[in-house]
Amino acid sequence: MKLYLTILIIISMAFSGCYGNTQKAQGVTVNVSAAASLTDALNEIATEYGKKSEDKILYNFAGSGALKSQIEEGAPCDLFISAAKDHMDELQEQDLIDKNTRIDLLGNTLTLIASKEGKDIVSLDSLVSSQVKSIAIGTPESVPAGQYAQQTFEALGITNQVSSKLIMGKDVKSVLDYVETGNVQCGFVYKTDAMLLKSGSIIADVPEDYHKPIVYPMAILKDTKNKKQVDRFYDFLQSDVAKSIFKKYGFTVL
Repeated sequence: MKLYLTILIIISMAFSGCYGNTQKAQGVTVNVSAAASLTDALNEIATEYGKKSEDKILYNFAGSGALKSQIEEGAPCDLFISAAKDHMDELQEQDLIDKNTRIDLLGNTLTLIASKEGKDIVSLDSLVSSQVKSIAIGTPESVPAGQYAQQTFEALGITNQVSSKLIMGKDVKSVLDYVETGNVQCGFVYKTDAMLLKSGSIIADVPEDYHKPIVYPMAILKDTKNKKQVDRFYDFLQSDVAKSIFKKYGFTVL
């Protein structure tokens, strides 16, 4: 009888140990809301992070303004990386982020790209030309790249002349797609997106003094339930490994 009980206890302990290890192996899900222009770089970073952590990084990529609205409405988010300071400012004013974790992570450049059909007629100076009939930009209300494009039009003094030519995209990836497929002649995206252009041409980088500085702030949300795990990924995004990947995709590490 004693032998039987001993065997049962050993089996029970072994099962409990296996179950505990399984639970540990599952890790924790870290929800990251990030500007669409970060998609490729962050996906590669998550792959590298997965080599050293059991935690799962779950991304939500979209225009920064749309992400801000989702966070305000209570969407799951542990870490936010915006493509503009103003959206992060608004969340900070509402006390939704931990301001002590807010940093300026990256910088970028606004770039004019053109489709195969438009590459020979498009330039910053020719946007008002009758030959240029369509210009794609991100919706300014929710896409920082669209705001920077509008600021560029203002700097060039051509806002009214190009207004009827504008085609709005929900994010920079949409603008890139419009140009690649030839649905528009040209568009404004970040340099990091322009580097991924499969069909079409990079026409010019927009001078920095034509628009506000392009900065990507990052912060942890105040109501995160997995602070320890979020802190680890937050730190990894500032590691040499992550910096190398960001640079590979054309970002400036701040």
